[in-house]
Amino acid sequence: MSNAVTRTDLPDLTLLHRGKVRDMYEIPGHEDKLLMIATDRISAYDVVMDDAIVGKGKVLTRISLLWFDLLSDIVPNHLISAEVDQYPDVCHQYREQLEGRSMLVKRTEVVPIECIVRGYLSGSFWAAYQKDTTVCGFALPEGMRESDKFPKPLFTPSTKAEEGLHDENISMAQMEEIVGKELVAKMEDISIRLYNKALEFARSKGIIIADTKFELGMVNGELILIDEVLTPDSSRFWPEDEYEPGRGQPSFDKQFLRDYLSTLDWDKQPPPPALPDEIVEKTTARYLEAQDKLIG
Repeated sequence: MSNAVTRTDLPDLTLLHRGKVRDMYEIPGHEDKLLMIATDRISAYDVVMDDAIVGKGKVLTRISLLWFDLLSDIVPNHLISAEVDQYPDVCHQYREQLEGRSMLVKRTEVVPIECIVRGYLSGSFWAAYQKDTTVCGFALPEGMRESDKFPKPLFTPSTKAEEGLHDENISMAQMEEIVGKELVAKMEDISIRLYNKALEFARSKGIIIADTKFELGMVNGELILIDEVLTPDSSRFWPEDEYEPGRGQPSFDKQFLRDYLSTLDWDKQPPPPALPDEIVEKTTARYLEAQDKLIG
């Protein structure tokens, strides 16, 4: 994995945060901007693997750029440029680490809520539905099968957890206590509209977006779309030609990795196990397939 970018090193910039996938830098003299870099790191169960997926960061960046452009009529976003030549001069010396996997973005006041939209019954919602048809305050129809489409998309917010902790689903009332009733209404409306437009576009490319999460921030009192958007890391992408309700679906993401890890005697705590080449290769292929379907 010698070609993988697992850690960036930009000594003339200020590292603000190193997340599971992204490294975020402040640029001296440009405090209203941030440099966001998508590495090739991959995580599962909130643990970053020692093995990387070569080119994953570039795939995530390309897909995000597609959506930022396509969805800009619904809500503005934080993208300034993804062209290194247009970054401040101090960044140019790091071109090799930045090309194709970075974005210069507006610095925002992040709203501390994950805006999750679910169009299909899957994942944790399916697990909860089997115990009680009312899930997170939503009274769902009786008799739904795994992977069935909801009558309409559901906005199911969660908290933004600290590093190493899990996000927690919250009710709309709890969200109102955190950000206020007016902002909740705006965030729900924006999130549902973004999802519906993305769902329609993706289906035209042979992909079902089962669910996704958006992040929003404030700039000068205006809500804008931030972070990555509608990638296989933040969304559940299913191949439409293989869609069959009543079971779990194959997906364009790290499902191969999760499935493999679930067969191991591993407590889902660091350190992570080593990954076989076959699992890395299959995971890489799924990310590339999602990119190729969406972008061509």
